[in-house]
Amino acid sequence: MTELIVAAAVIERDGRFLVTRRQAGVHLAGAWEFPGGKCNANEPLRACLAREILEELAVDIDVGAEILQTSHRYDDRQVELHFFRCGLRGEPTAALGQEMRWVPQGALLTLAFPPADAELIRLLMANDRLTG
Repeated sequence: MTELIVAAAVIERDGRFLVTRRQAGVHLAGAWEFPGGKCNANEPLRACLAREILEELAVDIDVGAEILQTSHRYDDRQVELHFFRCGLRGEPTAALGQEMRWVPQGALLTLAFPPADAELIRLLMANDRLTG
């Protein structure tokens, strides 16, 4: 079974969270997610996240505190997820052609996120200004 370490950015602005949609042809295609990605072997989590956000959203970020570490087992892979509070240094653009949205906190429950994100969604819904 494949084991992956993933770093993801929780970026909030004016009560809205930045989310992107997984593209066709990838694991969990069509699901919404917090932007980020797989870490390379021996790559520090914060460096991985900064690299992934630059690749996906063409913007630099300030990586803050880790909000949550969780893991999830899918049929074909085990994913260890690290969610970090992040601030943008500019305006993001969907550099890979993926759909991107700023979603109000209350609307997070209306989007289809991967099962591995469920604990983070619960945490965000329970905490006003968790990332502020």
